[in-house]
Amino acid sequence: VDLESLEEMEEEIPVVICAAAGRMGAAVAAISSIYSNTEANVLFYIIGLKTTISHIRKWIENSKLKEIKFKVVEFNPMVLKGKIRQDASRPELLQPLNFVRFYLPLLIQKHEKVIYLDDDVIVQGDIQELYDTKLAPGHAAAFSDDCDLPSTHEMVRSVGMQNTYMGFLDYRKQAIRDLGISPSTCSFNPGVIVANMTEWKHQRITKQLEKWMQRNVEENLYSSTLGGGVATSPMLIVFHGKYSSVNPMWHIRHLGWSPDARYSEQFLQEAKLLHWNGRYKPWDYPSVHTDLWENWFIPDPSGKFKLTRPDS
Repeated sequence: VDLESLEEMEEEIPVVICAAAGRMGAAVAAISSIYSNTEANVLFYIIGLKTTISHIRKWIENSKLKEIKFKVVEFNPMVLKGKIRQDASRPELLQPLNFVRFYLPLLIQKHEKVIYLDDDVIVQGDIQELYDTKLAPGHAAAFSDDCDLPSTHEMVRSVGMQNTYMGFLDYRKQAIRDLGISPSTCSFNPGVIVANMTEWKHQRITKQLEKWMQRNVEENLYSSTLGGGVATSPMLIVFHGKYSSVNPMWHIRHLGWSPDARYSEQFLQEAKLLHWNGRYKPWDYPSVHTDLWENWFIPDPSGKFKLTRPDS
């Protein structure tokens, strides 16, 4: 048997990442970090809007990433019509691509198990390990719990972060109280998802998420002031009590919550995946632990995307 056909037999690991206008360098760094740290057969699904697709394709084809296996898929934001309130205090969270994770089965064909990653992550471990996350029978997805790591707790306290349902849902609303979910329940972060497509379709997860988006447009059910509430809240409702866990070292988050909050270097070395969720992104200034991110960044051959640095 020649090596080519062995490769074909080896299971393909589909990884979904969005390439949004103005932050394509994020997707590039994430892809580069995954590709450099695994021997696995990864197929990248790069999701973009019509306007950004050709830019990301050129970037990949004209850099050292040209070796990767990838598909560029266009997301049509019309599916979101009538499902998003336009009044959030952080308009960037209303980017259509923020909702790509709701529509995984529509974008991905023929894969049973899929990894979805936010663009503002860096993978330091072997993605095969994340892919091997066990999902319990009847679970359509695995996430990392927001109460899972002591070191994360210190971060949470220092920057006043949300880590319970109360931080995302408006408990003054009857529809939320009727769910019977205690407000002190730990939330989870849907920036890293291992999903089972068969269960997802079977449970009609996409339809359920859309229902809650629509209800929010009518009744304003989420605390819109909070970071990430728009895409996280429907997931917190639909997946409550019905998700498996991603190993906490595979989702070290909050690196973007404050330009001052820092993790210990030793802890970061052990982390398998780093997530700069929050406002302070590593391609912008100010931000923390940017060296770990920039390590994997590949400059834009077209020169359109530039890093913001204090001396630039």
